[in-house]
Amino acid sequence: MDSSNRTRVAEFLLLGFLENKDLQPIIYGLFLSMYLVTVVGNMLIIVAIISGPRLHTPMYFFLSNLSFVDICFISTTIPKMLVNIQTENKVITYAGCITQIYFFLLFVELDNFLLTIMAYDRYVAICHPMCYTVIMNYQLCGFLVLVSWIVSVLHALFQSLMMLELPFCTQPEIPHFFCEPNQVIQLTCSDAFLNDMVIYFTLVLLAIVPLAGVFYSYFKIVSSIHAMSSVHGKYKAFSTCASHLLVVSLFYCTGLGVYLSSAANHSSQTSATASVTYTVVTPMMNPFIYSLRNKDVKSALKRLFVRKL
Repeated sequence: MDSSNRTRVAEFLLLGFLENKDLQPIIYGLFLSMYLVTVVGNMLIIVAIISGPRLHTPMYFFLSNLSFVDICFISTTIPKMLVNIQTENKVITYAGCITQIYFFLLFVELDNFLLTIMAYDRYVAICHPMCYTVIMNYQLCGFLVLVSWIVSVLHALFQSLMMLELPFCTQPEIPHFFCEPNQVIQLTCSDAFLNDMVIYFTLVLLAIVPLAGVFYSYFKIVSSIHAMSSVHGKYKAFSTCASHLLVVSLFYCTGLGVYLSSAANHSSQTSATASVTYTVVTPMMNPFIYSLRNKDVKSALKRLFVRKL
């Protein structure tokens, strides 16, 4: 290919969902509403956990971290999309795109690790209740979160640096509402085989392995619940992990579906639509799932609102 077409581009075009301008205000209102609900909902969860002494336990410590990461996760993609719709300008700078990729990978990996840690927490609580406070001490909880941050930062940095080495054709168009790594790599003018291999290797290492840990934790949990003689005990044990299991299913099914469909060369429009589920819907639903099914969180929220009044 001609060297003039292999120069580093100054900007990308984010095509978004639809070209129909009449529908853009509807999309803008919808995503703005979901963004505000996500930020406010997760902030309430964090404040409720901090202000509620009964919620100062490992499970809620991890939940508060998950809520913080979800706020950062959705803030990585949606504000730029809303600005583009408002200004009718689809441009994102090269530096902005690489930065968005970095933070997207950082927070999606943190979500991944935190959900795995929370599954392990439920495994210890149900299968080893007498040793729970000894095993899940504050030192271990802090260490697990710290390691999650370190691994996620290094992985995101490594992937972003690899992106910097790729040459792109002039005026590359991304058929997505944000700089999704797979879509960006497909725009390169050079052979992206190495980048593709790295992405799918890290997908196996940093997604499938934690997912296997989640499956193993819940296999042991189900076995432990099945061995209980009390129906009330079974219901109580299951109710403590039902919310987490729902969030895990939503996050992993949609997230893995996007990458597997991309590998199978499905349409980019389908990939963009599916991405909405794990980048927008899942962070938005987490506060509702964890609060509506949790008496302690609901009580803390009620006390919080009564105190404000």
